Amino acid sequence: MPVLSLAFLPGRAHAQTVNTIYNTAVPSMIRVAIRPLNNPRGPILWVQTVGFQNYCEDVLPNEWMPSWDAETLRAGAVAVKMFGWYHTLHPVTMDGWTFDVDNTTNFQEYNYQSGTYPTDTAIRDTWRTVYVPSTGEITELDYRAGIANEVNWPFLGTNIMSQWGSQYWGSVGRLTYPSILAMYYTGRQIRGI
Repeated sequence: MPVLSLAFLPGRAHAQTVNTIYNTAVPSMIRVAIRPLNNPRGPILWVQTVGFQNYCEDVLPNEWMPSWDAETLRAGAVAVKMFGWYHTLHPVTMDGWTFDVDNTTNFQEYNYQSGTYPTDTAIRDTWRTVYVPSTGEITELDYRAGIANEVNWPFLGTNIMSQWGSQYWGSVGRLTYPSILAMYYTGRQIRGI
């Protein structure tokens, strides 16, 4: 007896494809809604399309301090890339504008041409690296500032990385960036693309 798929019955939606690193390329571009003075509540002035790697290079120094440990910056680079990649797959339409992210802390703070040598190096060093579940699904790697110069224990294993905590583990704990990521994000692993 043939099996009838419920997706093809009248009134049923078709199954949605899950975006994975196996069926979805790293984006080449990202659409950034520009708000004045990086104000999260400001009106959208325009939407700027930028190269995805350039976008990551112009986010990392605004989310992680360029003077921080190199392994910390690499962990941040992976989080910034995965966060941006996820949002290119889930665009937003607001006030007549369609975009992937904005330039504020609503998403990730983006400042055009703000890359620095240490942060650009971290982006390049990890560009062919992703941190995903075993299925390869592209998921958002969320993060928050946390408390300055602290371990930030409450963030560990929560799937939210503490930026200050990542610096603690990179500098004082001398952990590598895969180990730093593993402290915060559960059920994921480093993969090459």
